[in-house]
Amino acid sequence: MSSLIEQLDQAFKEAMKSRQEVALSTLRMLRTALRHKEVELKRQLKEEEVQAVIGTQVKRRREAIAEYTKAGRPDLARKEEEELSVLLSFLPPQLSPEELEEEIARVIAEVGAQGPKDLGKVMKTAMSRLAGRADGRAVQEIVRRRLSA
Repeated sequence: MSSLIEQLDQAFKEAMKSRQEVALSTLRMLRTALRHKEVELKRQLKEEEVQAVIGTQVKRRREAIAEYTKAGRPDLARKEEEELSVLLSFLPPQLSPEELEEEIARVIAEVGAQGPKDLGKVMKTAMSRLAGRADGRAVQEIVRRRLSA
């Protein structure tokens, strides 16, 4: 068992004991998503795969927050934000915008990207290096801006 799975199980037990409803429901959903992925792959998940599933759940929460905010439903957006904070506690710390800019600049230099046509090459390398530490949409925005400049 990976250490991340053990952390999730421990957090689940603590949420049950302390009756933290939001954390408990969030961790239940996450455990279900992890189980579905294991069934899909027909094997236990590796640490990176567990992080990828958590990242997918984080992305869904962020999208839901944006939609609920746009629809004028702050109550539902607040619930999603609480779930998001629970999920983010299991991922490595997110890079600051400055750190993200520096990493992307390094990747662009390494790949030798010249312009917008090299977006795919840069994104592939950047996302493999920054997996779980940065939002894909933010990475793509910065890469596009830097390659078109």
